[in-house]
Amino acid sequence: MSDEPVTFLPMGATIQSINVDGINIVQGFPTQSLYESHNDPYFGETIGRVANRIKNAQLDSVNGKVYPLAANNAPNNLHGGVVGWGKKIWDGPKPVGFKDSFPGLPNNGTLTDGGESIKYSLVSQDGDEGFPGTVQANVIYTIGKQQENGKDVLVLAMEYEAELLDGAEETVINMTNHSYFNMTGGPTIEGTKVTLCTNSYLPVDAGGIPTTLRAEAYPKVEGGKEFVLGASEPDIDDCFVVNEQPHTIPIDTRGLPLTKLVSTYHPKSKIHLEVYSTEPAFQFYTGKYINVPEVAGVPARGARSGFCVEPSRYVNACNVDEWKNQMLLKKGEKYGCRIVYRAWND
Repeated sequence: MSDEPVTFLPMGATIQSINVDGINIVQGFPTQSLYESHNDPYFGETIGRVANRIKNAQLDSVNGKVYPLAANNAPNNLHGGVVGWGKKIWDGPKPVGFKDSFPGLPNNGTLTDGGESIKYSLVSQDGDEGFPGTVQANVIYTIGKQQENGKDVLVLAMEYEAELLDGAEETVINMTNHSYFNMTGGPTIEGTKVTLCTNSYLPVDAGGIPTTLRAEAYPKVEGGKEFVLGASEPDIDDCFVVNEQPHTIPIDTRGLPLTKLVSTYHPKSKIHLEVYSTEPAFQFYTGKYINVPEVAGVPARGARSGFCVEPSRYVNACNVDEWKNQMLLKKGEKYGCRIVYRAWND
């Protein structure tokens, strides 16, 4: 394992490891070639053009047209298609100067002990995986420190940006990171204590597409109340809604303060993790479908070997008139958002 606190790979601008007192708290592989051959779960990838699912694998009305997409999660499109942005080689890393302020975090949002922030970039051509328009996408990673009750806190901040260059007057964007967290480095997430900021969620059909226009109360957990991940329950793979007023969600959320979406802790490792974002929603997934064989000395990863927190826009917003503004990127505009991980050991 690397001595660096966080490591990345150009493929997918992927987060390969996040090391907290000798424990890598994210799932991954030791080499980029293994991500190419074994990363069906999307470990650590930057997801785009559109994270999560698009109903019936098509854009119903963008540029006044219907755009068919790959049904790689039949009958829907998932995480940008067969070769989404997480499966492509990004340009980078390039140093861009240390970004030390993230409003909404503790300590007035200030980070210390950072070196250079780094940027990965990708140009996605018009028609890439069926999506319209040539898009320039960037992700800027910042590693720094804060203090929490006298303890050093590792902070990994992500800033996403996308711009429509040509080939269309509008397109759709919804980026996120798909890290799977495991607070002990053990075989499962059992025993992890979790608190979600809300239990408002979007009910979905069997394919994971929302069936209502308004969020409802999630029946399995309470917002703001700690629960424990057991051996098989609660089994969660749902989109929780932070901003329940979809018409107020801008295409660029970077001007909004960060909100703490999820807090987690494991009594065995004594590691804490918090996930913050400027995004209006997040998918929380307890890893039911992970199925990765033993490879290169890394033990097999099975069901519930990691959990995901995927800050994002509403699922399938690009096909819902009342939600579409949050995902529709027009020429001359910029899409943007921020995600921050904070981790420390008691």
